[in-house]
Order: sequence, then C-alpha cells, then structure tokens
Amino acid sequence: MSENNIPQLKTILLDMDGVIWRGYEPVIDIQALFDKIHALDFQPFCVTNNSTSTVDGYLERLNGFGVGLSPEQIITSAEATASYLAGYVPEGSSIYVIGEEGLKETITKYGYRITDDPEIDQPSAVVVGLDFNITYKKIYLAANLVRDGALFIGTNPDKTFPLSGSVAPGAGSIISPVEAASGKVPEMIGKPERHLYQLALSRSGSLPEETLMVGDRLDTDILGAQRLGIWTGLVLTGISSLDEAENWQPRPDMIGETALDILENL
Repeated sequence: MSENNIPQLKTILLDMDGVIWRGYEPVIDIQALFDKIHALDFQPFCVTNNSTSTVDGYLERLNGFGVGLSPEQIITSAEATASYLAGYVPEGSSIYVIGEEGLKETITKYGYRITDDPEIDQPSAVVVGLDFNITYKKIYLAANLVRDGALFIGTNPDKTFPLSGSVAPGAGSIISPVEAASGKVPEMIGKPERHLYQLALSRSGSLPEETLMVGDRLDTDILGAQRLGIWTGLVLTGISSLDEAENWQPRPDMIGETALDILENL
C-alpha cells in the first residue's frame, strides 16, 4: 500500500469490472467494502465503462450483495452517452446503435428512437459500444452513416475488459473498425475522457480535490481522474499490474491489492 497525503474527501468513485467483480465473480467482500465507505462518511458512486447493462440492472446486482444505492449513484458509459446525446441531438431523433440491450434501453429512456433500418430512417447519430453479436453488416452500416454526416459516439475506449480468469475484447475493439472504415474519430464518452467523470462530479456536488477514483486500469480509470485533478487509487484485482503502476507517470496516489486496502489507508 502506498502512503498518501490526501485531504478530507467527500466522494469515492468506484469502477466495477475489476474492482468489485470480474465477470460474475466478486473479487472483494462487496458488503464490507460499502460498510467501510459509509463508516468513512463518503458518498459512493459506481462509475463503469461497461455499457451492456442498465442502471436498474446494476442496482439489482448490488442489492444481491446487500448493497443499496440510488439510481443516481450508478453511472455507466451508456448513461453518460445518453446524457451527452441530450446536449447535441433533439429528443425523438433516430439513433443507430451497435451495442447490447442495456445501451439501447438507456438511450430510449432519454427519449430517442433506436432504428433497425438506418438506410430508411436517417439516424442523427451512431453510437457504438460493446456488442456480443457484432457483424460485418453492422460495421458497414455504421461507417456509411458516419461518412454521411451522422454524429459518431463511442461509449468507451477499452480494448479489453476482465473476465473470471481471462481478458475479453472490449468496446474499443468494436469501435476501431467503424473508425477505420469511416475515416472519422468518434466522440468518446467513457473513461479516460471527461464526460463520465463530469457527470459523477455534478451528481455528487463534490470538487475534484474532494473526490477519489478507485479503478483497476491505468489507461482509463487513473488517467482520466488525473487529467481532472481527482485523487487516484489503483487496485490490482483487474487489468493493470504493480510493475505497470510503478512506471506510470504520474504515479497513482495510492496502490492497493483491493479497494478495501485503499480505504484502510485513508
């Protein structure tokens, strides 16, 4: 565990994949983690680049571990993407989505229509996230729409994500071929870009210097928080290793085996 000189904190942002669980397997005593957060009088927010599930899905899953949060305390890249769309695309517009049902349901919740026939429906935006049923046709349609002027949004840049005992291709691996085929760079929403963090800070009412981000990836969780001046804690239960963390510049403020180890040092 690293030493730290972190001042009074108000809010803790927790990544989920690799920090709370890997796939369907917990990597920590989840209820004990949130009991410790409450004992420290921090307000917790779960912030994840995973766009495949809805907020309600995450609430139900956490509730199964004895953790009760409000919907506002769960911020997915799908939720942040829909929030971003609301600032640029009129409500009721058609959107072409490459992604799982969780992403589509979230975008629909914000008043948009998901099109299954983009060649007829003329979508205003193309949103690409993790899709377990990606096809050549989906990439072809998305790239054509982007070349024709549709707003191009990627939920998050993660090339991989941790599963139980392995690493799987992530949303970045789905977004890359659309980018290559269209010749356009997407507006990326998830970590390390600012949008997801800013939504969390807005909901929490906390300043960056009053906030701690706990994540397992240096190139997303830690990098994005450092860019905004948020304190950082890296855990070793996910993607990034201790050797990688020791060579990262600037070094994370804290390094711990688990999120509980991070909290024990506060």
